[in-house]
Amino acid sequence: MSELPSSVAIIAVAAGPGSRLAAGAPKAFVDLAGEPILLHGLRAIAAAAAAVAIDRLVVVAPASHGEHARDLLAQSTWPWPVEVVAGGEQRQDSVRNGLDACPGTDIVVVHDAARPFLPAAVLGAVIDVASAQGAALAALPAVDTVKLVDEQRRIVSTPARQRVWLAQTPQAFRRELLLQAHTAAHGSPATDDAALVEALPAPVTVVDGDAALRKITTPEDLRWAEWMLESGQWPR
Repeated sequence: MSELPSSVAIIAVAAGPGSRLAAGAPKAFVDLAGEPILLHGLRAIAAAAAAVAIDRLVVVAPASHGEHARDLLAQSTWPWPVEVVAGGEQRQDSVRNGLDACPGTDIVVVHDAARPFLPAAVLGAVIDVASAQGAALAALPAVDTVKLVDEQRRIVSTPARQRVWLAQTPQAFRRELLLQAHTAAHGSPATDDAALVEALPAPVTVVDGDAALRKITTPEDLRWAEWMLESGQWPR
């Protein structure tokens, strides 16, 4: 690993409503094996960050759950300063609020709190590549054939599978580059921060992700995460 930048912050995005999970609470605050998903995610970040130099953590929570998030954080001791900020209407609004909370940082890592398992090797890789090249994200190569369709679900094209990667988080960026991308977007929707940087345009490099980085979105995902814990598949 090359020399790391002098300042690294992690933005844990925990402001999603979790409508597809249908659990009656924002996704990050739904119980997983008796504790909120958010706590599992933050502990995984702390364990992974032990191998790299992290200076601060910013948790972006729904405005309605800010105090709840602070209470959860107060239950543990964290190896870096932790701040809770309110999320916005859209995901990129939430990330922008997180960016505003870490001025002067060289590298920011954006990670979904709904991905409660974070391998240290992946975190280290995205930070290392972003430090050297500006932007990086974890992703997995597609194993199924991908079809692009129109509004009527008719197939438009079939991209070469070897060129298709499925984006995950963590995603890491030089802070000024990500701030520039958010400013240039002018509210145009994007499903991840890498897409905003691509639109500048600026290059984003893919590093190998991990199946453990599966995002909890549906009840089936939640059952999978419970199995990961109960079977001893995580921590590993």
